Amino acid sequence: MTVDLVYDERIGRQDQELGVDLWFPLPAPLCLLTLLLPPFSPGAPISPAEPIRQAYSLALYMQKNTSSLLQTYLQYQGSPFSDPGFSAPELQLSSLPPAAISFKTWHALEDGERLGRAQGAFLALSQHLQLVGDDQLDLNPGSSILLAQLAAARLRAQGLLGNTAAIMTALGLPIPPEEDTLGLVPFGASAFERKCRGYVVTREYGHWTDRAVRDLALLKAKYPI
Repeated sequence: MTVDLVYDERIGRQDQELGVDLWFPLPAPLCLLTLLLPPFSPGAPISPAEPIRQAYSLALYMQKNTSSLLQTYLQYQGSPFSDPGFSAPELQLSSLPPAAISFKTWHALEDGERLGRAQGAFLALSQHLQLVGDDQLDLNPGSSILLAQLAAARLRAQGLLGNTAAIMTALGLPIPPEEDTLGLVPFGASAFERKCRGYVVTREYGHWTDRAVRDLALLKAKYPI
């Protein structure tokens, strides 16, 4: 049986010691949340409204934390990353799709393509956040707050991934197979290169979360409860 990570805002807790909001299911604290969907029965279609609502709630919650994650990340990397006003939009990763898209193209996307792009993005983000967490464990082993925020962001990306899969299932759309988006990782990368990589990942995590909120708001209006 395959169990997807999903989110329901009714279950969760705050980690006050680290100053980070972490959502956990009960009684398994190491998972964001698992939801066993009822067996799919041909002729009895599942409404997409509820998984869309859950995904939208999670995306809104994530959006409240993305700026804090990026600023905390930059703070721990030292100059030039921690310098006031630091921004390097020209830095990109070929393994991570950018969230930027023209409004006309975005608005014209079909449901399947819209959800498929979000699915691919958050799969890539969950894998990249694991890599960034490993990098920071080596570069900044004492940064407990940053490490906790990166771990929480990864769990939330996986949760949104599960919610998106549930929406696609309800709409009768095929779910793309999971892929290794990282490919070959240069383990000999310098500290500066790893810091740049982490900056792009935490920045794009915020951008993709903003886009997911817009995507899901559009779907929420299209498929009301």
